[in-house]
Amino acid sequence: MVARVSTVAFQGIEGLPVDVQVMVAPGRVGMQIVGLPDKAVAESRERVQAALHASGLALPAKRVTVNLAPADLPKEGSHFDLAIALGLMAALGAVPADALSDYIVIGELNLDGTIAAVAGALPAAIGANALGKGLICPADSGPEAAWAGSEIDILAPRSLIAIANHHFRGTQVLSRPEPAVRMAAAGLPDLSDIKGQESAKRALEVAAAGNHNLLMVGPPGSGKSMLAARLPSILPPLSPAELLEVSMIHSIAGQLPGGKLSDSRPFRAPHHSATMAALIGGGARAKPGEASLAHHGVLFLDEFPEFAPQVLDALRQPLETATCIIARANHRVTYPAAIQLIAAMNPCRCGMAGEPGRSCARGPRCMADYQARISGPLMDRIDIRVDVPAVSAADLIRPGTSEPSAAVARRVARARELQRDRFAALGHAELTSNARSSTTVIEKIAEPDAAGLQLLRDAAEKMKFSARGYHRVLKVARTLADLDEAPRVGRIHLAEAISYRMAGERLPVAA
Repeated sequence: MVARVSTVAFQGIEGLPVDVQVMVAPGRVGMQIVGLPDKAVAESRERVQAALHASGLALPAKRVTVNLAPADLPKEGSHFDLAIALGLMAALGAVPADALSDYIVIGELNLDGTIAAVAGALPAAIGANALGKGLICPADSGPEAAWAGSEIDILAPRSLIAIANHHFRGTQVLSRPEPAVRMAAAGLPDLSDIKGQESAKRALEVAAAGNHNLLMVGPPGSGKSMLAARLPSILPPLSPAELLEVSMIHSIAGQLPGGKLSDSRPFRAPHHSATMAALIGGGARAKPGEASLAHHGVLFLDEFPEFAPQVLDALRQPLETATCIIARANHRVTYPAAIQLIAAMNPCRCGMAGEPGRSCARGPRCMADYQARISGPLMDRIDIRVDVPAVSAADLIRPGTSEPSAAVARRVARARELQRDRFAALGHAELTSNARSSTTVIEKIAEPDAAGLQLLRDAAEKMKFSARGYHRVLKVARTLADLDEAPRVGRIHLAEAISYRMAGERLPVAA
């Protein structure tokens, strides 16, 4: 007799169906797992046998064969333990053979028969719901899985004995887990803490309103990192659809503590020693990298030129396509990566190039060599470049505080609302910000008036804008018009957008 249990194998954030087939037959005593398992799956043999023994079920002196079909699909992770154990119990007659046909099963077994939390409970629940099945998962993963919908049947036992008593004997009833919410961090850093830097704060507001990439250049201690840390306080919360996408990625990465979801936008700030696999994704099991973990949020790269040039250039495709593609010899994994890149850098290695009364020991070469670590194609993908000069003593001792984040956040939310309504009216409801619009759409919604068109034409010829640079200037100008609630892009909006582009044209970058 062959017992069957359904589970999933993860490729990216997608759960692919896997049929766990268990056969107990005469032959050499032992347990064999086939179907392209990795080391963690192969070791489940020992965990399953120990957990069954601890639960009071003795294995017969027979040959046990476990097949994970389809056999050519790589199986990775410890979440196959519970499906294998329940399949073996069904094959031995300890549970009805048809009792598991309506469920997808995931979970890792401890040696004492308890069930440990696993990564990927939310994608597994969504996949089970799409197949019209329920989900059996660990108790600690239940609050996460419950976000897949109220119509899906979810069982979240703490042990093998609990699931057997609930579903197969009826002596114990497991209640459906409730979705858990992670409270937003109290006291986010506020823009009112920053004295001076009015132009940089304006650029930060524009970047937040249109989801634009931003580069801040200035000497050490000028407040670049402080400005970036305050961006989350002015960004709008995640929409329900965005929340699920972000949470599925964090679930696969095992970064949902307690299975709790939050509507705060991700803010990832990796160290400049990060490798390409850490930033883009990869490794033996092709885990999502920092770019994917920042999906629908902010990826902050401090000390921008200190990152390896090859690592920075790996961001060029995700910034354009909003996806990270990890290719392997036998499979290909795609993770979403719709990120807002915020970068900060010193003008040179010593950090003081261009500062009054300061000079580099190596002269102009210091600045040229340092900034040349950022390639021209990557710089071309940054919409807003702004200088952040050192803060003067007059700004530091000036009494009072500047505008708080709450006031800026209201303007940002209004601009985002105007963008969503405009895209919906054009039949592009999938778009949510100007930075994500296509060239065809932005040419339609950001058509400037006559004076603005002449200014744009002159600037494009003088500054030698690329086609991408031309359209990114239009996108920033459209965002500036949205902040002013202006129906059409005017000359004043284009002038400011071009000034943000010109700030970066002075950087002597290499193509």
